Amino acid sequence: MSEVRTVALPNGTLVPALGQGTWRMAEDRGKRSAELAALRRGLELGLTLVDTAEMYAEGAAEELVGEALRGHRDEVFLVSKVLPSHAGARDVARACHDSMSRLETEHIDLYLLHWRGTVPLEETVDAFERLQQAGSIGAWGVSNLDTDDLAQLPDGALPQTDQVLYNLSRRGPEYDLLPRLRELSVPAMAYSPVEQGRILQEPALHSVADAHDATPAQVALAWVLRGGDTIAIPKAGTNAHVEENRKALDLHLTADDLAALDAAFPPPSQKQPLDIL
Repeated sequence: MSEVRTVALPNGTLVPALGQGTWRMAEDRGKRSAELAALRRGLELGLTLVDTAEMYAEGAAEELVGEALRGHRDEVFLVSKVLPSHAGARDVARACHDSMSRLETEHIDLYLLHWRGTVPLEETVDAFERLQQAGSIGAWGVSNLDTDDLAQLPDGALPQTDQVLYNLSRRGPEYDLLPRLRELSVPAMAYSPVEQGRILQEPALHSVADAHDATPAQVALAWVLRGGDTIAIPKAGTNAHVEENRKALDLHLTADDLAALDAAFPPPSQKQPLDIL
């Protein structure tokens, strides 16, 4: 098994290219033990970027992550997100500290605006920078912001990532958002990189997977990671699933593989609205 590849954030921090997402975790009490075990197994395998949000399971996902990271916090790059309804100057600090309490941590490494709401971006960025100065967060970023939104960030304000829906069936960001992020040296962070499993029956994925003795999910993840400057955060609720995800880092797609996937999932030929799940 190869070492986990890393991606550089604008501030120079190196983070794993493949992390662990937690959307839809902590919603079923009967799955809690398996989800805790999967998160911990992921850490053992080097998937030490863990993404969560105050919205997920109404805070219960953050509590799950906090429990999973006990004794391992120093090994993890922890990402969480604030709701746009909490993105005002008076609300961000409280929301952040509530998240820290649920996560059982004294700081969040990267704190994102979950999506854009009615609060001016300048107000949210100012609040983020105050949290950063106070040591509550290491850095800030955004999620679900398109190119026109990025252009409206305050002068000189640079997010560490833009977390967006990106996978083989959601290639719209390739038209202008991903190129703009590359110009800024800001890595995209792809959520739902296998479209929550909905694309895995596509014959082209199976053909490529069979050629590499891999699974369709591993091919889909390897495709997202192919450029070396994108972070993927798939959710895995079992040890077997997280182990399957980890093997995607050892899968190298050929030019023929990429052409076959392009034929099945064509790249965008024009600007598309940014998809959100």
